[in-house]
Amino acid sequence: MRFAGKVVVITGASRGIGEGIARRFATEGATVALASNEDRVHSVAAALREIGGQVSSHIVDVTDSAQVSALYDSIARDRGRIDVSIQNAGVITIKPLADLTEREWDLIMDVNTKGVFLCCQAAARHMVAQGAGRLINTASGQARQGFIYTPHYAASKFGVVGLTQSLAKELAAAGITVNAFCPGIIDTDMWAYNDREWGQLLGTYAPGELMAEWVRGIPLKRAGTAADVAGLVAFLASDDAAYITGQTINVDGGLIMS
Repeated sequence: MRFAGKVVVITGASRGIGEGIARRFATEGATVALASNEDRVHSVAAALREIGGQVSSHIVDVTDSAQVSALYDSIARDRGRIDVSIQNAGVITIKPLADLTEREWDLIMDVNTKGVFLCCQAAARHMVAQGAGRLINTASGQARQGFIYTPHYAASKFGVVGLTQSLAKELAAAGITVNAFCPGIIDTDMWAYNDREWGQLLGTYAPGELMAEWVRGIPLKRAGTAADVAGLVAFLASDDAAYITGQTINVDGGLIMS
């Protein structure tokens, strides 16, 4: 129960990594606010309340500054503070350069990078006032090494790393740490999409075959789980990570060692 009395906000919390992170904080005693742009976030929150979590759910578009500000202001007003904010909302599309549209470029950058910026900005207003806080941003293995057919996604995630480093330097004096993490191949809905789309573009892979091939190249020989990622995020939010800031940490079974 190391997060008892702490207020934690998680975006992109309706499924996958975000849902796993929410479960971890709820079971460790935090008061958790789940945000997403889809109604499924309400059922995730309800399931966590059934196991004793203090959980609320909110429909929010992280690309809309007014909605983001309203979310953080309402949580701070209702709960008295915001201790941890995890910027996890993210989207991906996979296409050859010639087929990639400007609209797709803008969508990926808006959600993955601008959304992180807006949430950090809104959360920091409250954290600066209280003199403490943790900002934790979701990057990607593609923040380390861009991959084929996803230049927009790679650019958006490299942007998250730069944003993390810049904010870590600015907010340190206010007692706020800012870190990011890079998930590798994690068994979620997004990776089912990745397996299908890359599988069609890179060969004649049947569903599941490409992901299985890539997993064989991971030193730990398995895909990650949302719980694997949640363990790292909980550490970064804890007092044990009080002297860690401006860092981007891989959680990928050794797939990328940098």
